[in-house]
Amino acid sequence: MTVSKNILITGSEQKPIPLDIFYQEVKPNPVVIYAHGFNGFKDWGNFDLIARQFAETGFTFIKFNFSHNGTTPSDPENFVDLEAYGNNNYTKELYDLQAVIDWALDGSNPHAAAIDINRLFLIGHSKGGGIVLLKAAEEERVKGVATWASVSECKTPWGSWDKEKIEKWKNSGVEFITNSRTKQQMPIYFQLYEDYQNNKDRLQILEAVKQLKVPILICHGIHDEAVPVAKARELHQASNNSELFLVDSDHVFGRKHPWTKPVLPNAMQQVVSKTTGFFAAIG
Repeated sequence: MTVSKNILITGSEQKPIPLDIFYQEVKPNPVVIYAHGFNGFKDWGNFDLIARQFAETGFTFIKFNFSHNGTTPSDPENFVDLEAYGNNNYTKELYDLQAVIDWALDGSNPHAAAIDINRLFLIGHSKGGGIVLLKAAEEERVKGVATWASVSECKTPWGSWDKEKIEKWKNSGVEFITNSRTKQQMPIYFQLYEDYQNNKDRLQILEAVKQLKVPILICHGIHDEAVPVAKARELHQASNNSELFLVDSDHVFGRKHPWTKPVLPNAMQQVVSKTTGFFAAIG
């Protein structure tokens, strides 16, 4: 198997995007691009296990870190650039995902022989699920989408905040949230809210889903506390061409970081197997 990690391409505001690529054979394989979620990164929970499974089933698999997710190319698993983190937003992530797509489908990329440019699929987890749905509505080369515990609106993490908290955020310019895993105080600059307001039409996930003609697989844990399963049902109801796949699990399908076991938890394995089969059936 060919595995190349931390290839650098240019993302939003000229910041680097590190990406990984996995494939079993050097031939035109369908390509899957994975977008991580809020407080996530491409290697969270030993995501290489998932990448290898996709490669073993005939796909070329690409995962990447968004340019402003708070990690750096030299430290891709830790939030060491909190200034970038605070300045992240949805339109920057859409820019980054487009950059990864363009790189993957460019015949001059060093792994082009392992990519069938006519069979592009996207996967996104949580906030990343919203990003891939929005991008699929803009990018005609996408042939299918899978969401894993996806949001249904672009309001992470401020969607549940009351007017007083948002006004305080506006006045101070920054709100801090605690990363439950690292215990870091993560800055969220008010530009995130402004970016949403300035690009509201573009950032309507349910409207994007209504427009999508390609097949969508919506995977969700019924015990998800971060993004309730009702959000999956909203996406499913908005779509004319989707399949809803519910598993008896949580927001991360039984995983954690770091993940040291050689196999995936059962719920995550169910989702991976379902997704590879779903994409394979599209052709």
